[in-house]
Amino acid sequence: MLRGGKVGLRARHEDDVPVLRAELYDDVVNSSRSESKPWRPITPGSKDPRLVVDDNEERRVPFSVVELAGGTLVGAAALWGIDTHNRSAHIGLGLFPSCRGKGYGTDVVATLCHYGFVVRSLHRLQIETLADNTAMLRSAERNGFIREGALRSSAWVMGEFLDEVLLGLLVQDWKPNSKA
Repeated sequence: MLRGGKVGLRARHEDDVPVLRAELYDDVVNSSRSESKPWRPITPGSKDPRLVVDDNEERRVPFSVVELAGGTLVGAAALWGIDTHNRSAHIGLGLFPSCRGKGYGTDVVATLCHYGFVVRSLHRLQIETLADNTAMLRSAERNGFIREGALRSSAWVMGEFLDEVLLGLLVQDWKPNSKA
């Protein structure tokens, strides 16, 4: 397990899947804001591609996010789009609604940075998020990510186009344990 200050990132357990599905993906609005595809219901017990782990897939590393104090599941995180030639990847995370506002997001981003830069020897990490996702923007910036641009009206979410913000962090600009 990778340990942050408040949370740990561990392998996905089989019993995490129904909880993650219920907390993060069965909510139409939440799922629509976090996915680039339209929401659709997934039959319980089916192999939901967002949650199933393929240990042979090298371009995506999914984690379950747990509280260090007690080990309670609080969300999911991933390094995805891993490009070993250019040594870059994207960061994504989702926290249960009841677990937001506790500093977990900042800690998850910091822990994913450690994994990407130290464990995987990556050169660049990138985050794309909706422009109104102030929690993610704050978590990224507290970890040293720089706003590199805006993608105007690039995300179709619940009947309207929204802007996305692109943030990046290079290994030479990363300051371990710089989270607020």
